[in-house]
Amino acid sequence: MDDASNNNNNKRARTSVDKALVDVWLRELGQLSTRNFALRRRASEDLVLRLGIYAKLDKHRGCVNTVSFNTDGDILISGSDDRRVILWDWKTERVKLSFHSGHNDNVFQAKIMPFTDDRSIVTCAADGQVRHAQILERGGVETKLLGKHQGRAHKLAIEPGSPHVFYTCGEDGLVQHFDLRTGAATELFTCRPIDDRRNYMTVVNLNAIAIDPRNANLFAVAGSDEYTRLYDIRKYKWDGSTDFGQPADYFCPPNLIGDEQVGITGLAFSDQSELLVSYNDEFIYLFTQDMGLGPNPPPSSPVSTRSEASEMGSDHTSAASPSTANTDVRIAPQVYKGHRNCVTVKGVNFFGPKCEYVVSGSDCGRIFIWKKKGGELIRVIEADRHVVNCIEPHPHSTVLASSGIESDIKILTPNAADRATLPTNIEQFKPKATRWMHHVLSPEDLMMQLFSLQRRRTSPEHNDENSAAGRELLQLILTFNANSDGSSDDDP
Repeated sequence: MDDASNNNNNKRARTSVDKALVDVWLRELGQLSTRNFALRRRASEDLVLRLGIYAKLDKHRGCVNTVSFNTDGDILISGSDDRRVILWDWKTERVKLSFHSGHNDNVFQAKIMPFTDDRSIVTCAADGQVRHAQILERGGVETKLLGKHQGRAHKLAIEPGSPHVFYTCGEDGLVQHFDLRTGAATELFTCRPIDDRRNYMTVVNLNAIAIDPRNANLFAVAGSDEYTRLYDIRKYKWDGSTDFGQPADYFCPPNLIGDEQVGITGLAFSDQSELLVSYNDEFIYLFTQDMGLGPNPPPSSPVSTRSEASEMGSDHTSAASPSTANTDVRIAPQVYKGHRNCVTVKGVNFFGPKCEYVVSGSDCGRIFIWKKKGGELIRVIEADRHVVNCIEPHPHSTVLASSGIESDIKILTPNAADRATLPTNIEQFKPKATRWMHHVLSPEDLMMQLFSLQRRRTSPEHNDENSAAGRELLQLILTFNANSDGSSDDDP
């Protein structure tokens, strides 16, 4: 077994080197442009296998919930539980600017608006507020309230190329549209379940929103049910004369339709309009545009059981496959597995100049990197002692920024002398339960983790874990009660 593994690693190494030599030769002959040569090298698996921690940016005093690069890639912006926003010169590890966001609770997302000389910043947070920060000429910062959600606002999405327009979503199910030129917030719609099977859920608590970079009219939202909903802003009547709540399309893996215990924590669009969806206590799925269920999906009825879904291998490609529920042919999404996502609201992202890779954090404190095509897992990187929540790719280089429960930010570059190999015990990676229990902050966190534990207790392949899951359930409830009684404001 070890010999076979070594042979595969040697074959991979030789192939990577051979491709690099051929590209250099083609460039010297003038048969490969400098631009295409740079794109191929940035997408090289050799560079991905050499990724290692280049720097740790450590100035926050709480969990870092958001990291994002500016358009040029020379500035990294971060937001934290300490309610501060920091702009970093990440190459020199120097703080360019640090300021209080104006939020009353944990900052969940902070982004620099494009084409504003990096002076216009938008944020959303656990207090539900959406705020705008303007950096003044002499370095001061003015912040103002733009709008509010009833509940936590996890994510915002900037219209590609726009210095003015962005969207937000919140746990109240509301999606809002903002235009900085007017400072106006437009409530577009409240996302609701598609059927009455969830009497306890009047709205879909939204965790994620993303805009298609190839068509800025299209945006997707997802949260506490199994569906990703795609909307077309062109169908909205700005005078409010029509109901905009009907999606243009729905996306869901066939095996998860009707599964009331799953939800979605992260979304991302590729440059080819592919949609990446990360499910809690499940896998990551890649959808192409032709995989949608349409504007009126069929009644919720699982196409396959959970045990069948668990057997879907990483070689499960986006090929047409017959549905087990009917004779119609369904196109199955690509699956990415190996990580674990049941503790926190994790993002997911593409990586590479043409989105050649998929990246995600995990409850085990590691970064997972898969090949987009085929779903092969090629890297697992230690990046946090507890949980990795955010992974942000650099816009122009083979660089990643990651953050999680720890108060620092890791910058990863291809600086390792040797190529990494996969650990042999990936399936044994488990979250460190005693370390993350105290980060349960709200009833929504509690519900997410209760669903995860219930799934593990009822799943036939986890019979041996039932007693452990029961003890974990009890500890979770006791910890949540203790946090609710003893919470305090420790903002500096």
